[in-house]
Amino acid sequence: MMFASQISSTVLLAASAVSAGNVLWDGRFNDYASAADLDKWSFSNPVGEYQYYIHGKGETAEYVGLSADFKNPADGASKQGVKISLTDSAFWNGQNMRRTELIPQTKAAINKGKVYYHFSMKRSETNAPVANREHQIAFFESHFTEMKAGSNGDADPALRWFADSKSQWDTAWDADVWHNVAYEIDFDASTVGLWHSTGADALKQVVKPVKASTSSNGADWHLGMLELPGSGSTDENEDIFFSGVYIESGDLTTAIGSGSAAGSADAPAAAKPVASSTATAKPVASSTAIVKPVASSTAVVSSAAPTTLATSTKAPATSVAAQPTQSATSTAAQATATATTQPKPKCK
Repeated sequence: MMFASQISSTVLLAASAVSAGNVLWDGRFNDYASAADLDKWSFSNPVGEYQYYIHGKGETAEYVGLSADFKNPADGASKQGVKISLTDSAFWNGQNMRRTELIPQTKAAINKGKVYYHFSMKRSETNAPVANREHQIAFFESHFTEMKAGSNGDADPALRWFADSKSQWDTAWDADVWHNVAYEIDFDASTVGLWHSTGADALKQVVKPVKASTSSNGADWHLGMLELPGSGSTDENEDIFFSGVYIESGDLTTAIGSGSAAGSADAPAAAKPVASSTATAKPVASSTAIVKPVASSTAVVSSAAPTTLATSTKAPATSVAAQPTQSATSTAAQATATATTQPKPKCK
């Protein structure tokens, strides 16, 4: 009886860790048979977990692919991952920026209070985003926080996290390394922090919350990639992969492959949930060499609807190294590429 009781206690502890937070929206593609299911969505027929309208004129399969091969192997809560592609036709609505992006379709309060936006991302050696063009990844409409890779002008090989239009953290963006990310966003306090790990490792806080203009209407977080145009290079095919996408409130789930209220039979052992108010930032050791400042560039785009604002913020002259909390990076030249557009239709 004692042995059975110990087993029961272990199962309950594991279950509580898996569902540490309250999942507000689940974007792990578990209910999609193929990428073609995205075509069922429209503003008049808001079905599925994603809005899909920011892409080129080609077939969906040209820009979005779903497969178990595209997910983080440590992510037991996801049946498959997604490959987001930029091709020579990935120009949306007459703009000169290549874009393929998915937006959460939900009425949940993902833009209220303190929430955590989870995703894992990687690149491959094949069709890697070029380092001499800026790529804005997993960004909000106002760009108050986002991941960035590459830089127009001098090549930037780092993967960077931006908040308040500044590079707050960076790391080497090596091929086939899964980077697990959680944005810690407090819409009431107007702050955003970063949690990060690689592979199967549990998330750790790498940047404590910093002030930012946290603004969202709940339908403007772009999972995907926007590439600013650059001179002297051609529009090569580029791929980026995402896995384990979900948004939660409450305590942060640090285990990779968790965060599901239903749990997962093949999920890895869960790390203990943590509350952000007690988390201590770990020193960030950047593996990026010193990056030269880049020249500013302005991308001119044509009118489009719905609204999308592309802000190009250049990498700082010196990469961030061993910062225990937020980085006090130097401010580099910034350039803004703004798409002046009509208002986005509201999702009911």
